[in-house]
Amino acid sequence: QVQLVESGGGLVQAGGSLRLSCAASGRTFSSYTIGWFRQAPGKEREFVAAISGSGGSTRYADSVKGRCTISRDNGKKTVYLQMNTLKPDDTAVYYCNADLRSIGIVTRGGGDYWGQGTQVTVSS
Repeated sequence: QVQLVESGGGLVQAGGSLRLSCAASGRTFSSYTIGWFRQAPGKEREFVAAISGSGGSTRYADSVKGRCTISRDNGKKTVYLQMNTLKPDDTAVYYCNADLRSIGIVTRGGGDYWGQGTQVTVSS
């Protein structure tokens, strides 16, 4: 069992940066693969990035590759998404997703646990 809380969203100008956090409770956080997803109004939820429990494996969507970095600090039970060179198209609610199974399951949004989301708004 794990509970997830996203934070770090806000309003930023195009070209700016944000660091999102996914903070977790639970005794076995390091066992969980964590993924970031986003959803804009009227659009489908889309995968952004994922990281394995140890941090040894990462995945990125083509739309953010080169601009975003996912990382984790298991001591703090937190996964981070550093987002640079933000674009208006990055505007969405960002969610984290956790699962004990493979990173492939998480990239498809199949993790057992979701947070409530944090709003990212990028102005032009």
